[in-house]
Amino acid sequence: MVDAARARKLADRIQQIVAEMLERRIKDPRLGFVTVTDTRITADLREATVFYTVFGSDAERADTAAALESARGIIRSEVGRQTGVRFTPLLEFKHDPLPDSARQLDDLINAAKARDAEVARKAEGAAYAGDPDPYRKPEEDDEPDLSGKPDEDGQPAT
Repeated sequence: MVDAARARKLADRIQQIVAEMLERRIKDPRLGFVTVTDTRITADLREATVFYTVFGSDAERADTAAALESARGIIRSEVGRQTGVRFTPLLEFKHDPLPDSARQLDDLINAAKARDAEVARKAEGAAYAGDPDPYRKPEEDDEPDLSGKPDEDGQPAT
């Protein structure tokens, strides 16, 4: 097993190499607007997972996945050449669902804001039901005698 810091450095370097390869050397027409978002590598440095996002439709995502799959060998050989490790990690490309989840959360937050604004608009001219002061107040006869004098029955006042 390898030190976690070394594995993280290698993963970052692999991410840089893959992004550079996709930008400059891979000329597949199926390759869409790809962004490499993260790379994770196993503790034994044998397998690396490269996460990516694609700007576009589901069809463009599928085309990009096919293009990355076909270019995997070229990218792996370049990773091995530039990193100089004894065993070049096997590369696996996975679509990163994080931007889609973030977009969905943004839509939910915007819908909640719209509902809150609608409730606030309806509440502008509203008045409370019942009395303006809903709390009971003791009537003049119900007030306790705090003078300490005994009452009519001879009991001390409480």
